[in-house]
Amino acid sequence: MADKLIIFDTTLRDGEQSPGASMTRDEKLRIARQLERLRVDVIEAGFAASSNGDFEAVKAIANAIKDSTICSLSRANDRDISRAAEALKGANNGRIHTFIATSELHMEKKLRMTPDQVFEQAKLSVRFARNLVADVEFSPEDGYRSDMDFLCKILEAVIAEGATTINVPDTVGYAVPELYGQFIKTLRERIPNSDKAVWSVHCHNDLGMAVANSLAGVKLGGARQVECTINGLGERAGNCSLEEIVMAVKTRKDYFGLEMNIDPIHIVAASRMVSQTTGFVVQPNKAVVGANAFAHASGIHQDGVLKARDTYEIMRAEDVGWSANKIVLGKLSGRNAFKQRLQELGVLLESETELNAAFTRFKELADRKSEIFDEDILALVSEESVTQDKEQYAFVSLAQHSETGERPSAAIVFTVSGKEVHGKSEGNGPVDASLKAIESIVESGAEMVLYSVNAISGSTESQGEVTVRLQNSGRVVNGVGSDPDIIVASAKAYLSALNKLQSKADRVAAQG
Repeated sequence: MADKLIIFDTTLRDGEQSPGASMTRDEKLRIARQLERLRVDVIEAGFAASSNGDFEAVKAIANAIKDSTICSLSRANDRDISRAAEALKGANNGRIHTFIATSELHMEKKLRMTPDQVFEQAKLSVRFARNLVADVEFSPEDGYRSDMDFLCKILEAVIAEGATTINVPDTVGYAVPELYGQFIKTLRERIPNSDKAVWSVHCHNDLGMAVANSLAGVKLGGARQVECTINGLGERAGNCSLEEIVMAVKTRKDYFGLEMNIDPIHIVAASRMVSQTTGFVVQPNKAVVGANAFAHASGIHQDGVLKARDTYEIMRAEDVGWSANKIVLGKLSGRNAFKQRLQELGVLLESETELNAAFTRFKELADRKSEIFDEDILALVSEESVTQDKEQYAFVSLAQHSETGERPSAAIVFTVSGKEVHGKSEGNGPVDASLKAIESIVESGAEMVLYSVNAISGSTESQGEVTVRLQNSGRVVNGVGSDPDIIVASAKAYLSALNKLQSKADRVAAQG
């Protein structure tokens, strides 16, 4: 394993713990297929014991994905582990990832267990899991803030019980690179059987150092697995970013000297899919996948790039999936050209019915918009995949009036369980009026905690992508809608969020 770095993606588990980022089974399956195309080594598909929905998602992914190892998280108890093993039965390669907190603070305040009790629980859980699957990962939650002597003792014991991967998480993002790298190195040097397991790092981004800490764990500590998420998605400030780890190791192979299975050409498609599914917009200056990641505004930089690309570019935009020719299709384009472009973008539709529905939406959009960009195609496919699911609310039409000096008004038609309803309202602006018109019928009582508009492409003809985050009775959900008319996109996003509020699936929070 000395020359191979394993990429462990936890977008579908840890990434989903972002407020409002929870995904349906079908959404998770679509992202898992994209991760497989990206050639991710390990996909942490979810936390099977947390809810029936998560169990079904892990099970569906385990049955569908053949090239990547499929992993399910579980707490260190027999019920969680058994549930994970059951969900993973159909996997070509299944892994159970079990964890228990080991820091003094977590053991005392959260678990209310003594160190001896935690030690025994960890050993028994790994032993139990090892009898169910051959591949077992163990994580000491809040490991970086744990006592070194106790951590050495517990990790030696779980390796002896059969743990094949040892993950040392910086659960609260407290680490700094040099110290974290040394921490991993010290553990590996002090634990007699450390060579019997692959060592892994899992860093959170609370101080903005998740990627730096992870790379230090690899280079200084000798870890050979990195746990990360697409776009750095995750609770609080997020997780270590997969695209940044991958391109750092690839670009600086002279320093890291490591090989990976990842095919980076699919990175941008994965980033867009996760962003459009969860409603978490990628910031323009985000490394690798941000809209400005390869943009050069400075005259000096532009001149240098034109003369010799490597004067200011250390990697090629095409290598991570950015398209050099963005305008690809128009209203005269046929079904085969549309299908071919979907394949080039890394989008795999499950059936001819889905393809036909997406093509119909493409034609409708092409009648309203002369130039169709890759971003437009991904947005309409994403929206189509969402509307395939059974939903209580669905958009039909919208009329709104806004004039200087007059109070804006809106009239909306949408369906409730298949039956058309009509709502009217005034508001401070056309968006406000439209959403109030929906609420006049639905009466959800939800509080809007975020309203965000993002232009899908770069012209005034661009589709608008709107994210609406609603909170009700302690639940937080995101809804996403796209349309050339930003008012319509807003209404679609609001209805999407209301649909997610209908889901009553209970979830159990977990950190790794």
